[in-house]
Amino acid sequence: MNQYKKVAFYTLGCKLNFSETSTIARLFENVGFAKVDFEETPDIYVINTCSVTENADKKCKQLVKKALKINPEAFIAIIGCFAQLKPVEIGNIPGVDLVLGANEKFNILDYIDEKTKKLEKSQVAFDHIKKTNEFIPAFSVGDRTRSFLKVQDGCDYFCTFCTIPLARGKSRNASIEKTVKEAVKVAQTDVKEIVITGVNIGDFGQGKSDENFYELVKQLDEVEGIERYRISSIEPNLLSNEIIDFTLKSSKRFVPHFHIPLQSGNNDLLVKMRRKYLRELYAERVLHIKSNREDCCIGVDVIVGFPGETDEQFMDTLDFLKDLPISYLHVFTYSERANTTAVKLGDPVPMEKRRERSKMLHILSDKKKRAFYETQVGSERTVLFENEEDSGMMYGFTENYIKVKLPFQETFMNTLQSVRLTEIDRDGVMKCELIGVPQTTN
Repeated sequence: MNQYKKVAFYTLGCKLNFSETSTIARLFENVGFAKVDFEETPDIYVINTCSVTENADKKCKQLVKKALKINPEAFIAIIGCFAQLKPVEIGNIPGVDLVLGANEKFNILDYIDEKTKKLEKSQVAFDHIKKTNEFIPAFSVGDRTRSFLKVQDGCDYFCTFCTIPLARGKSRNASIEKTVKEAVKVAQTDVKEIVITGVNIGDFGQGKSDENFYELVKQLDEVEGIERYRISSIEPNLLSNEIIDFTLKSSKRFVPHFHIPLQSGNNDLLVKMRRKYLRELYAERVLHIKSNREDCCIGVDVIVGFPGETDEQFMDTLDFLKDLPISYLHVFTYSERANTTAVKLGDPVPMEKRRERSKMLHILSDKKKRAFYETQVGSERTVLFENEEDSGMMYGFTENYIKVKLPFQETFMNTLQSVRLTEIDRDGVMKCELIGVPQTTN
């Protein structure tokens, strides 16, 4: 019998981290551990960290304190990107027992056995990121209505603001055949929607002619038992017209929703960021999407306050986004990251100015989202409802990523329902009415 019977997980950061946490949780469950919530006094905590923003680093330290408050005797393991970048620093956080880098995290059970006790000094196991070249497949199930399917890991781009290549290594993936087998595993659960995730998913195959993201998308589309696929963030230079045309015109299962990082609408800054495109290509991609499907939802990542960003350059970004038919923004305030080229550029933007610019883009995002929602009022859509109740209501998303609410009905949980979108609530969520007799999809 395991000395530790209960294990809890906490995930910081991206969808990729969620897929990996879920896979690691299954490793624990397969050898007899019970997965419990964070507050249920577990014997082991596994915290999967992110290092995209400074706040994620701080959140990790806060979670360790919270875990020790719940159970001062708990064994605490830290994995993920922050663990790879700053293993010694994390090992010195009071209460941390184990730190595992990118190579070691999927072997966590090798470090946790019946002999494991609270240690006077934390155990740190990590290798140089250049040695991280194995692709470990992962997908999430059980935590949410949808599954995050990891199809790619690492990145070869080395954008000047980003630590991900240092935390996850070079771009790599399994074969299309093996990736499709993972999707089949998800299809055998009650999951209705797969979100395709990775660090740089468009780089799948690393440019090979027969094993690339376009070919992967076409083969995933043939997997029976999955109602929907949603593509998570994909670089504009890798989102080819053939991918757009297939997913929006020919596909049986891919939904009309893209999330495309922009980062800046000023070409000089894009060059400084070492991005692989200029704003003209970005605009071309967006307009091509809209020429295929006017109702397609398009999300955008933007960074404000990059070193040297002038008022004029920021206004370039603001004006560029105002004119584009996009649906919402994810706004990131630039934060200095060790071992990146950007910190060496000098000319930092004052934090107050960064916050001011962030606020302006958040306001624009709200307007864009409202305008997009308004174009969809009266349309008929299919909503995948979530597995939870919230103050007598239930929520879900249409295929084109409109958040919808309906009075809670238990039989609708994790089902696809046909609805007509009626009006936007004051909280920015779309009200709807059911069409025809409610039915549950298999």
